[in-house]
Amino acid sequence: MTFIRTLSSIFLFIFAFNIHAASVWKVSSKTHSLYIGGTIHILTPDDYPLPKAYDIAYQNTDKLVFETDMVAVSQAEFAQKMMRLMTYSDGTTIDKILEADTYQDLVVFLSSKGVPIQAVASYRPGMIAITLSMMELNAMGYTSEGVDVFYSKMASAHNKPQEWLETPDEQLQFLANMGQEDPNEMIHYTLKDIATMDDTFGKLHKAWFKGDMAAMANVGIYPFKTDYPAIYNDLIATRNNNWLPQIVNMLNDEPKELVLVGTLHLSGPDGILTKLKTKGYAIEKM
Repeated sequence: MTFIRTLSSIFLFIFAFNIHAASVWKVSSKTHSLYIGGTIHILTPDDYPLPKAYDIAYQNTDKLVFETDMVAVSQAEFAQKMMRLMTYSDGTTIDKILEADTYQDLVVFLSSKGVPIQAVASYRPGMIAITLSMMELNAMGYTSEGVDVFYSKMASAHNKPQEWLETPDEQLQFLANMGQEDPNEMIHYTLKDIATMDDTFGKLHKAWFKGDMAAMANVGIYPFKTDYPAIYNDLIATRNNNWLPQIVNMLNDEPKELVLVGTLHLSGPDGILTKLKTKGYAIEKM
């Protein structure tokens, strides 16, 4: 998922009983296989129970692999570290970072939500983006844990091993770096995203539930890559390239893994599924 777009409309009942649809694939080499499931990191209560393909993949694997250590990121220590990294500690405030027009747009948006600018004045652009997006998603009814948290808790209860593709510190660094190159672009992107989130996230969610990677790319990848190439590269392309060798290594070992990552990491020309198929691995939708 990007961290923003895949953190997101009133639509769930449309596919609630389509138990055969899901963003889950079996990837096979000549000797080994694993499962890859696309996740949305925050869901609505009506999303549960999840499509059966996820549970089939879970039951048929020896370990789970997430984007990062799901147990660690649920701890208060991680939240505190995130706040330290993503807020200014030297007295800098966001009005000194943004151009006047961008800052005013942010003030107006927050005012429309009944939130004073002082509440986010010390936040770095990336933290503001995450905060505003989560506010909007919560208002839309996205208040339940995502696929990754759900299966991490299940794996802990079953003593099933859990691994991850990047450490919590690495993920924090990606978050902290968001918007550093062009903070105005980060804020403009977020406000534009939120303005259409009810429609856009509804389409993304619908595509996720159906496992429709073409629709996912059309809604979430191509516009993102075209309009905000630097942010796209940081959050999607670079991380996919970092993860790919690790996933290939899993296809050369004996344990069978279920890899769960944000669905946008699987779709589009830079997606993990495309890269695996290019390398000659067989891809079978569950």
